Amino acid sequence: MAERGGIFAGDDPFALAQAWLSEAEVSEPNDPNAIALSTVDADGLPNVRMVLLKEIEADAFVFYTNYGSAKAREIEGAGKAAFVLHWKSLHRQIRVRGVTEREDGAKADAYYASRSLKSRLGAWASDQSQPLDNRTTLMAEVAKVTATHGTNPKRPPFWGGIRIRPLEIEFWADGAFRLHDRFQWRRVDLDSAWAINRLNP
Repeated sequence: MAERGGIFAGDDPFALAQAWLSEAEVSEPNDPNAIALSTVDADGLPNVRMVLLKEIEADAFVFYTNYGSAKAREIEGAGKAAFVLHWKSLHRQIRVRGVTEREDGAKADAYYASRSLKSRLGAWASDQSQPLDNRTTLMAEVAKVTATHGTNPKRPPFWGGIRIRPLEIEFWADGAFRLHDRFQWRRVDLDSAWAINRLNP
């Protein structure tokens, strides 16, 4: 096992990721939980976009989306995804690759209920990733769903969480002369123990 200390210390990569995120929440000016989420389509063409990470669980990372969106459809097809958290203020990043599953139960209901009313209605109104004539059409749809669903809408059946269970997690910190510090946690499958290696910059 690679010798680690300082900001890399600890035996639980999820606790370490949470500690780094908590630090970033103090220093990062905007959206410290923003991740660059990478997927591939049916032809293997990569796709990447920024989304907000909403929870670090004991063994997974969770974000929420419309299941009809390009990202959700690509994840459904491949069963895998990757992301990077990058904090310019801390000169650090976390890279994650893993397998995916839906979170469309009580936890998704609770998160949806915690969002602002406008965000909840927007989830109903937006046919995410599909062509849109103009913004007026979208706002008309928001008005329509507001009239239909009222001020306490239930979570749409096409909207919920996606959980990424990592097979690899890499913690990266900027080093002098571009001699960065990199520690990779890797496991063969979700039931295996982590192997931890220091990587060359």
